Formats: sequence, structure tokens, C-alpha cells
Amino acid sequence: MTIRILLADDHKIVLDGLKSLLDNMSNLMVVGQAADGLTAVRLADDLAPDLVIMDISMPGLNGIEATRRILEKNPRIRVIILSMHADGRFITEALKSGALGYLLKESAFEELSSAIHAVMNGQAFLSAAITDTVVKDYIRHLERQGSTAFSVLSAREREVLQMLSEGLATKQIAARLKVSVKTVETHRKQIMDKLDIRSIAELTKYAIREGITSL
Repeated sequence: MTIRILLADDHKIVLDGLKSLLDNMSNLMVVGQAADGLTAVRLADDLAPDLVIMDISMPGLNGIEATRRILEKNPRIRVIILSMHADGRFITEALKSGALGYLLKESAFEELSSAIHAVMNGQAFLSAAITDTVVKDYIRHLERQGSTAFSVLSAREREVLQMLSEGLATKQIAARLKVSVKTVETHRKQIMDKLDIRSIAELTKYAIREGITSL
């Protein structure tokens, strides 16, 4: 099956270069080119391509908003953002808009080829050069969302929490850890104080939710 592609970029040299490269690949065909976001939206509606390769910085309407509008009308279309921006904010907004792929313009053509085949199979694809940025942004997002068992409790407290939630008695936990019963009771109190939880049942629910243990 031939993959029909719409290109959107405000630099003609980029459009021509991409078209030349893509047209030389089997099963790929460039069916349209747009130099601004509004034209990209209109051509996506008129041509119904399988894939749009979209720049972000374009006049009239940026690539992120254009992606959002295209996918609102036709969610079947896949979008790959091809941009010079490696900033996490651009990447996040592009993915939120519905794009499945995000590549930097400095990427090798082989990476674009891999991205095309990945997104056409419904898989997300990020340029190798930006994966570190995405991971760091995700970690910062989790930190802003609030504390987790892994940030609030010590390693020993998490260990005690898991055993408590799995039904072990205080004496059994003390024997496994080779500590006194009083030490285990101290850990349990500290866990409950840190989490503001007052029953083993609630501790168990919390441990399951946080991935400390499973049902």
C-alpha cells in the first residue's frame, strides 16, 4: 500500500528536499505541499493524506495548532512533527496535539523513514536526540504532581510497607529483617505518620496503588 504524504514547511528548500527523498522511496508518495499552517489544514481536508510531516514554526498558523485542527477533522491521519526545536515545551505540546512522531531537522533521513513506518503502525516515535529531554520533563512533571512512596519513604520503610500489605505480622517481619519487633513497630509508625494513614487496610490500598505490591 502506498503511503500518501502531505508536507508542511515554510522553507521551500526543505519541502523540495523532503519531496525528492520521499519520492525515491518505495511505497511513499508526496501528494501535496503547504508553506503555512492554514494551507496545511485545508490540503489535509482536500487530499485526505495518510500522513502529514509538519514543521512547527510557520506563518498564519503554527504546526501544533494545525495538527490539532487536522486531527479534529480526520483522526485517521498520522502526523510527524519535523522541527528545529528541541525544547521540551514544544515536544509536549506537539504530542498533546495528537502528533505521533517528533523529529529534529538535524536527524538523518533513515530516522525519518523509521518514524514513518512506526507512526503508520500506530506507534509513537521520538528522535533519539530528544528522548533524554522527554524523560527529564516527565520526571519533573511527576515531581510537580506530588509525592510518591519512592520519594516519601526510605528503602527500609518501603520494604516494611510491602510486607505489612502482604499480610505479614510484626514478628514475622522482624524475623525476616533480623531486627527487633520494636524496630518494626517504629517503622510502621513512621510510615503511617508520613503517609497520614491509620490502618493496615489503607496501607495495603496505598501500596497497591503505588506499585509497592500487587493483588
